[in-house]
Amino acid sequence: MTLHARYPAISDLKARARRRIPHFVWEYLDSATGVEATQRRNRTALDQVLMAPSILHGEFTPDLSTTLLGHAHPLPIGIAPVGMSGLVWPGAEQMLARTAAREGIPYTLSTVASQLPEDVGPHAGTQGWFQLYPPRDPAIRDDILKRAKDSGFHTIVLTVDVPVASRRERQTRAGLTNPPKLNLRLAMQAAQCPAWLSGIRKTGMPRLRLMESYTENRTALPSNHHIGYLLRTSPDWDYFKSLRDVWDGPLIVKGVGNPDDAARLTDEGADAIWVSNHAGRQFDGGPATIETLPAVRAATPLPVIFDSGVEGGLDVLRALAMGADFVMLGRAFHYGLGALGEPGAAHVLDILRQDMISNMGQLGAKTLLDLPQRLKITQ
Repeated sequence: MTLHARYPAISDLKARARRRIPHFVWEYLDSATGVEATQRRNRTALDQVLMAPSILHGEFTPDLSTTLLGHAHPLPIGIAPVGMSGLVWPGAEQMLARTAAREGIPYTLSTVASQLPEDVGPHAGTQGWFQLYPPRDPAIRDDILKRAKDSGFHTIVLTVDVPVASRRERQTRAGLTNPPKLNLRLAMQAAQCPAWLSGIRKTGMPRLRLMESYTENRTALPSNHHIGYLLRTSPDWDYFKSLRDVWDGPLIVKGVGNPDDAARLTDEGADAIWVSNHAGRQFDGGPATIETLPAVRAATPLPVIFDSGVEGGLDVLRALAMGADFVMLGRAFHYGLGALGEPGAAHVLDILRQDMISNMGQLGAKTLLDLPQRLKITQ
């Protein structure tokens, strides 16, 4: 039986991952903040983007390739940063980096990953992006940038939608600390997930190794107030300008939802705009990302990247039709890892690819540029 026969959708991988990952880890991966209304709005709003099938186009194989920031990719899809990936599945960062290198898609390593850029960058080949949570100390910032560049990460993603720590109530109730400490309750949960626990025994309990490089503090803190929060700052426009001055490669700004901000970032030297609401993990009173996408698209000639709420290839096509140039997914690839280990990440990508091909056939869309013409209505 093939993987597509057993797990034809990302939701199938999600269900299997939930059984193989301890509850406290699952709550970290799957939760949002507040009553999780923004997370639900992301899904509802995507479902309301309708596209019109088109007939009598004959046989064709859709061209899914695209170019972003001078790099050609076979798919308009990349792997978004997820903090502490190695908690979700042991060795996750290297697994995802290898998948990205094999498939020719970007992989974004988080500042708060469980592995150092020096240990992940070589696995990513030419596909490495580095997501920067802005350190308060310019010397730390510059050292992190140097380490990322020396490790092969050629593009920086400045995340700006985390000015303060969010509440993330489900995550807090689960009892997760950072670094994680297995008290009796959490140890019992881990014992029910032998594959995860076996991996953790091999890799060691994940830690914020990069952040720990710059502090002697090893205290276990709540997972939404970890050491990374103690070292980072809430950036302003001057911070962005100083980062632009010191980083000579592509610079993407992630967490943009306001078209005025997109226009100013264009003027101030950003290379791409990443429309995101952090998948509902930061603020529970905002619009769905797909709702903010068209105005941002209209405000900038730069490439526009999209995330939040994407659960399949049709969602990717919806975002592209609404103005995105590229779509990033984070949770989906981690569901794949939790379900099947490293092969699961590749299977997620194949699910997305096959779903896009099927739906583009229905739409009569031979290339990604045809998609906006098939946009029918946003309810």
